[in-house]
Amino acid sequence: MREANPELAAALAAGTVPSAADPVHVAAVAYLLRPAGWTGRVEAARAELERSASAAEEEAAARELAALREQIEAARSARADEIDKLRSELRDARTETAELRRRLHDARTKAKAAQEQVDALAEEAAQERTIAAAATSAAEKELRKLRDRLSQAETAAEIARRATREGRNVEDVRLRLLLDALVDAAQGVRRELALPSTIARPADAIGAIEPQKLAHRALPGRALSDDDPQLLEQLLTLPQVHLIVDGYNVTKTGYGELPLADQRTRLLSGLGGLAAQTRAEVTCVFDGAELDAPVAISAPRGVRVLFSRPGQTADELIGQLVRAEPEGRAVVVVSSDREVADAARRADARPASSSLLLRRLRRG
Repeated sequence: MREANPELAAALAAGTVPSAADPVHVAAVAYLLRPAGWTGRVEAARAELERSASAAEEEAAARELAALREQIEAARSARADEIDKLRSELRDARTETAELRRRLHDARTKAKAAQEQVDALAEEAAQERTIAAAATSAAEKELRKLRDRLSQAETAAEIARRATREGRNVEDVRLRLLLDALVDAAQGVRRELALPSTIARPADAIGAIEPQKLAHRALPGRALSDDDPQLLEQLLTLPQVHLIVDGYNVTKTGYGELPLADQRTRLLSGLGGLAAQTRAEVTCVFDGAELDAPVAISAPRGVRVLFSRPGQTADELIGQLVRAEPEGRAVVVVSSDREVADAARRADARPASSSLLLRRLRRG
């Protein structure tokens, strides 16, 4: 040992220890060489080793404590972030819940208002139905009364006509005798005064256009009213007559409860039969504004079907058709519209009511 560590052995023998020497090495050399005070060196080395071990343990504990503190701080930070996130989500959830509650309240309020409105409408509809039923009952009762009165009036008129005819038989004989007497007296006066057989009359001196020179459509039945049952029959007997029909006016007068397509089909079917029977030119005019979409109509033979253009009414189209006809041709306009009838009359056409055409079509 002295030969391997001469410096350390000399220092121990002199009672000194190099500052850089390892305490364990110093204790081992002192135990082998046994210089003076070697037990103190060994004890000092043991104490140094204990202090080193204690310091190492404390340092390890400190490092572990520091690591644990860092973990705790990290956990606290993560917990704080998680708490903040949860609080934010809680605030969002509370806000959304409040919004949903508000919407639910609004929906309940609207539903309640709608239910109240429905109840009010149902009650109003029930009242209207009650009033309508009462009005219908009253109207039917009044209609029955009027029919009874009409029947009584017709019976009384027939009795009066019979009585008038029976009473006129005697009066006609007396009147004929009186007229014969007057005629004979007048002829005697004419022979006595030598008056000419024919004389000019005051009206002959007035300048005017003679009837045969008038340029208008000489339609029969001008003395008949637009609703006279014989009017349409007489008009349809004219040669080359043009019958212009206000389509929807006729259908809504006769069967307006049907859909528009069924109204058109029923009217055109009847007009086809009428055209085949009378050989009249038939034009049926419908209002194009009544159409929701283009329609495909198969017009019967002999029937022309026209729809008014956008911005044009059926009444205007009927006026154009009447004005397009030459003077002298018989033109009949079927419509219960007062304006259409007046316009047709001003254009020298003959108007007829829709009820007349419906009656004629029902007869077949």
